[in-house]
Amino acid sequence: MGTILIDRHFSPFDILVKNFFQKEEEFTTPNNRIINHPVDIYEDADGLYFDIACTGLTKKQVNIKVEDDILRVSYDKKDKNDDASLHFYHSGIAKRSFNLGWKIARRFELAKIEATMTAGLLKLFIPLTPESKPKTVSIK
Repeated sequence: MGTILIDRHFSPFDILVKNFFQKEEEFTTPNNRIINHPVDIYEDADGLYFDIACTGLTKKQVNIKVEDDILRVSYDKKDKNDDASLHFYHSGIAKRSFNLGWKIARRFELAKIEATMTAGLLKLFIPLTPESKPKTVSIK
């Protein structure tokens, strides 16, 4: 903190304002940022689609769970030191743990979810329920 000169009369409010705007010390905000995982979510007339980036992961490492109307996709990163036979010279692929979850509307049929994984991209498809698809009604 800076030094406050008391040559003349300062009120406690003057001192507070001076100390607040003084730029001698840098204020740093806490590092509570959330790392967003790359995901595309879109819908068409057939259903709901999720494209989730899973670079460097295999099908067995990614977990997909459906509980009631919640869709959860997760990966738990294992420590690289588990395999003593491996010696990394450089590790540039960030295999971060993630735990993603979405509440899915009832108009989508979670029981018929389809999942495919190719080239590090997990694709999920949730079809619309037959009742929620648009219907034409004839006038009598």
